[in-house]
Formats: sequence, structure tokens, C-alpha cells
Amino acid sequence: MLNHSNLAFIGSGAMAEAMIKGILNRSLVTPERIIASGPRAERGQELEQSYRVRWTTSNAQAVENADVVVLSVKPQILPKVMPELQGHIKPESLVLSIVAGASIATLRDGLAHQAIARSMPNTPAQVGAGMTVWTVSPQTNVEQRAHAQSILSALGEELFVEDESYLDMATALSGTGPAYVFLFMEALIDAGVHLGFSRRISQKLVIQTVLGSALFARDSGIHPAELRNMVTSPGGTSAEALYQLEKGGLRTVLSRAVWAAYQKTLILGGAKDE
Repeated sequence: MLNHSNLAFIGSGAMAEAMIKGILNRSLVTPERIIASGPRAERGQELEQSYRVRWTTSNAQAVENADVVVLSVKPQILPKVMPELQGHIKPESLVLSIVAGASIATLRDGLAHQAIARSMPNTPAQVGAGMTVWTVSPQTNVEQRAHAQSILSALGEELFVEDESYLDMATALSGTGPAYVFLFMEALIDAGVHLGFSRRISQKLVIQTVLGSALFARDSGIHPAELRNMVTSPGGTSAEALYQLEKGGLRTVLSRAVWAAYQKTLILGGAKDE
């Protein structure tokens, strides 16, 4: 579906690379139809050597012939980038943003452009196992929506929502979620070392346990609470461990963390604290 489309990536960091890799792995477009821009020429050369895509240090030049413009810059950089792009994006092109907190209204006004898809992927997209929540402006057409879905599905799972406010919620839950999981894994690894395992063995045990648990939860279709009950025998080791986790307020701390991330997302997007 994207075979005859030109794609421009504004920002050439890790997420942009993950998207480029996923798109090429699925043969959605050929490398010469992709161009990436960024301030560092050496980064552009890395992408050129790894994926045979084109690159430039000029954002305006990157979008001139693009049918899809992917905004993959940091939120703090967006106010500087949008004026550089204004007037250079073709009216019929789709702008696909992965910028955390940047609303469709902000992008529409900053770019003077109407057809916009806003998305929130997460870092597992770098291995094709991401979770992306996305929505679009009313001015996007059926073909543009299909283009957005094709690109985002190359990163892993994607979920379209009608309500844009879900994007800010997704940023706090699935977007930031890998950080929570990594911290949990780090703590488990440290606990294993405290027990007496080498760090290498402890890390292997924890990574496979988390991976297997996630796959089991996904494939079984059983609610995690039921799965937890399945491995918790009365008076057993799991029951004792879970008692300590509940006593320590694990659920409350996680809930507060997600809420704090959500509030930060609103701040980054220019919303007022409520």
C-alpha cells in the first residue's frame, strides 16, 4: 500500500530507526523512498550505511517530496522544528507524529497542516514488539489512515482510538510502561544477587521469567489476577512474597507513578494542571 509513497523522518533517533527498520523488514517501501533528517551528519551516515536510506540535515528539504512526514523529535525540540517545516509539507501529505504530549491542535497550528495522525509507540517497537495507540484528525482520508496503520503495525501491535485524550493516557501507561517493567526487572535481578546468584545468572532467570509470564498472559487470555491465583498456593512461597509486596504498597506506588507520568504528559502538551 505504501509502495509508491515517499516517507520523511524528521528526527533520526532510536524510535525513527525502529520505524525505518520495521517498514523495510515488511517491504512497505524501498530504501530510496525514505529520507531522514537530523542535526548530526554522522547519524545520517549511520542510517545510510545500515538501511541505504537517504538523509539530510535540512528538515525543510526532507519533507519537500514526502507523502508521509513522520515527526520523531523530542517534545522539547518540536517548537523549534515546526516553523522550519511550515509551508514545505505538501497539502495532500499525511503528518504522522510520535511526539509525546503534542496534540493534534498543536501540530495543526504549528505546521499549518490539516491531515495529522498522532501516535504513542513504546520502546519494544525497536524489536517489533511495540504497543502503539493512535488517532487522526478529521481531515485525514481513508488512504492516509491506512498508511498510518501500515507504518505503525510494522512496530508491533497498534490500537486506533477515536478519543485523542486516550493518547495522553497511553503515554503514561504503555508509552512509559517499559520503564516500569525494566525497573521491576532490575530490582528482581538485584534480589537474585542478594540471594547468592551471579549477576549473569540472575539476569537470565529474570528476563526469561518476565518474557514467559507476558507471553503466557497474552496467549492464555486469562486475567492476570487469575493467573496470579494459579501460582499462589495457600501458605506457600508465592503467598508470602505477595503479602510483602502488598504490604509495601506496590499497587499504590505503581498507580501514583502512572498518574505522575500522565500529568507530565499534559504539561509537555501545554495543558494546565487540573
